[in-house]
Amino acid sequence: MMKITKKIVLILIGFVAVFLIIALFLKKEYSVTRTVVIDKPNAEVFQFLKFLKNQDQFSVWNQMDPTMKKSYHGIDGTVGFVAAWESTNEQVGKGEQEIIELLENTSIKTKLRFKTPFEAENEALFRTENLGTKSTKVSWSFQGSYPYPMNMMQLFFSMEDAVGSDLQKGLDNLKLILEKK
Repeated sequence: MMKITKKIVLILIGFVAVFLIIALFLKKEYSVTRTVVIDKPNAEVFQFLKFLKNQDQFSVWNQMDPTMKKSYHGIDGTVGFVAAWESTNEQVGKGEQEIIELLENTSIKTKLRFKTPFEAENEALFRTENLGTKSTKVSWSFQGSYPYPMNMMQLFFSMEDAVGSDLQKGLDNLKLILEKK
């Protein structure tokens, strides 16, 4: 009986060791980007995007729980503005988003700090590109990293699949909203 237990323990240790070794060679960072072309001038698109409160109108995540508690700190549309949320919906959880960089008519970078159902920090980036006097390309990116050895999860879970479709739906919503104006 003792020999069988010892063999089982050694096999389990072997599996854990292989798992940890594989995780050493997997990338830790991920980035997901989606784009849309909006038939509006760049300045008009950017002016709408730079206000985090406007994400309530187009972001899939902001629309998952219409009853979530929200709070705001600072002046929306400026560096340092923070939009916080708290929801009982596990897909929404609790966290905050802060504008950390703003390049007028070019890009808005935010830091996302998730608190529940898991803790994580990620960055999101909106980039606008003038395609002419009446057309703008908008890119929405989401990037972050897996801590070692959790980077092993990417073998079973794709951030591209999990986040990409939500980014695209949000951009499609944004296009509809802005092109109606």
